[in-house]
Amino acid sequence: MTSIFNSRLSRRTLVQGSLAAGVALALGGPAFAADLPLITKPIPKTGEKLPVVGLGTNAYSVTAPEEIAARKEVLQHFPQLGAKLVDTARAYGESEVVIGKLVKELGNRDKLFIATKTLMRGDIKPGNGELEETFARLQVDKIDLLQIHNFNALDELFPRLQEWKQAGKVRYIGVTTSMNDQYPLLINALKTLPLDFIQVDYSIDNRGAGETILPLAQEKGAAVLINMPFGGRREGNVLPKVSGKPLPAWAADIDVTSWPQLLLKYNISHPAVTAVIPGTTKLAHLKDNQLAARGRLPDAAMRRKIEELWATI
Repeated sequence: MTSIFNSRLSRRTLVQGSLAAGVALALGGPAFAADLPLITKPIPKTGEKLPVVGLGTNAYSVTAPEEIAARKEVLQHFPQLGAKLVDTARAYGESEVVIGKLVKELGNRDKLFIATKTLMRGDIKPGNGELEETFARLQVDKIDLLQIHNFNALDELFPRLQEWKQAGKVRYIGVTTSMNDQYPLLINALKTLPLDFIQVDYSIDNRGAGETILPLAQEKGAAVLINMPFGGRREGNVLPKVSGKPLPAWAADIDVTSWPQLLLKYNISHPAVTAVIPGTTKLAHLKDNQLAARGRLPDAAMRRKIEELWATI
């Protein structure tokens, strides 16, 4: 409990403190970052462009009215800030159900790119049962991206995903992991399956996927979503490590006004990465994250500078 509290406290401190002059912009209304262009990247298989900062929803399985209201506020403002990609999963408790209900109430389904995942473990329903349950939970009749979660029932499910895509019920298909010991499975899937997307963990403090998986995904023409962009399972959330530390002056050269923005732009600037999906439940965090989707990105030299900086933290 202590580590979770410290993580939340650190993020709140970062947003309130290190934003400095940028905080007014981050918390603005219609003029939100109007002078900074939105960054999008193409999905390799189709050329469809996605804004580079999406929304992770592992913490959307809530019932308290105030928590529901906070998540509804995030989903309402999300497309207004230029964002599209909402990533969820059956394994996230009732997150799919909450998102489906709130999106229906908001009436903004057409402005979102909704990605979800099949069961992470256990038996799967026969025939179209998995897809039908996903449709019912999200209250939709088409999924933008359906992913096999942690390779559960891959051999059985992937042919079904291909059929659902062919039938127009699913637009894109892929596989996901956030565990190093599943990297060999991911590499094999990239080499043997017609994947539109992969999803994998990657951050400034967790760069293992950058050695083989990200280059291979780029070679195979698979879009890449980054989960856990603020730290991996072993490393933990990296934001507490920079809490209270000043941003380097050169961060302004890539239009960065907070540590979360710097860390997200490091991820986004990798040439194989299509989008990042930081977990977000508060409007202030959403707006801060979305500033990372605007302006300039680090080039190779700036990426090295960020890595060198991180080695001193």
